[in-house]
Amino acid sequence: MGRLWVLAPAVLVSLLVSLGLIVLLRPWLARHALAHPNARSSHHAPTPQGGGIAVIIAAVSVSWGVIALVPAVIGDQGVQVLAVTAAMILLAVVGAIDDMLSLRATPRLAMQCIAVGTIIAALPADLQILPHFPWWVERGCLLLGGLWFVNLVNFMDGIDWMTVAEFVPAIGAITVLGIAGNVDFLPALLAAALLGAILGFAPFNKPVAQLFLGDVGSLPMGLLLGWLLLQLAGKGHLVAALILPLYYLADATLTLAWRTASGQAFWQAHRAHFYQRAVDHGLTVPEVVVRVFCVNLALAALALSTLAAPHLEWLALGAAAVIVALLLVSFVRGKR
Repeated sequence: MGRLWVLAPAVLVSLLVSLGLIVLLRPWLARHALAHPNARSSHHAPTPQGGGIAVIIAAVSVSWGVIALVPAVIGDQGVQVLAVTAAMILLAVVGAIDDMLSLRATPRLAMQCIAVGTIIAALPADLQILPHFPWWVERGCLLLGGLWFVNLVNFMDGIDWMTVAEFVPAIGAITVLGIAGNVDFLPALLAAALLGAILGFAPFNKPVAQLFLGDVGSLPMGLLLGWLLLQLAGKGHLVAALILPLYYLADATLTLAWRTASGQAFWQAHRAHFYQRAVDHGLTVPEVVVRVFCVNLALAALALSTLAAPHLEWLALGAAAVIVALLLVSFVRGKR
């Protein structure tokens, strides 16, 4: 119960900070960071991007504010949280530059490798999710997985409220697990602060969006989501960590595989994601994001159920896969 009295206010304060910063920054973003529609866009009018600045500032400042007020909470995870914070700030800066000037792929990827590598270097040496794997193989897989999560949110943030529909259930579930003591306090604190920051951003991004997240938000948010899921898996809840992001992983990974197999340049902007095809096939943006949100609520419930009934966790993973598959099929079919 003690954690509730810290994490709940963290959500509220972060929401207010994010909301206030967006109100202050939006006029400046409208002048300097406009996203103009093109053939691959889902919007039809120039729209300011960069709302992620407020999200990241709120999440980081509230988290460290709590740590400053209660320094005893930092425990043995201080180095990790410092590394995560530094990596998020680095990616936010890279994303902000990309939003305004459009960086080339090579320097962008190099900075992402530095950010993910910093977090992996700060992990405890004895942390292993899969003990039967060689340590160096798992660390290499974590590097690749971290890079995938950094870009995952960026790839999937293609229509209004999509990131809200993904993050609120997933990060909310991690916050609940933190309150219950199934996740260490500091990861739970970062999750709570990020949850509040996203909720503060949500009113401005609802269809039709007045503000986009931008790379300045999507890149560090993907990094933080990956680290939070790693913390969950490190506590022995690997299946829950797989279930929570399953829709994002399925849509983005299958799309990447299909584009690679068909010889397309997968790193270029496109409209081949399942959710984008659903819009092209007649579903409205609200219809798509409501379906995604409901599926993610179901995934969050299944992830939480694996902690209540560990002997049924693989059954929960199977159910999650079926739910996600049905959603993807409905997106391919479109409006009938």
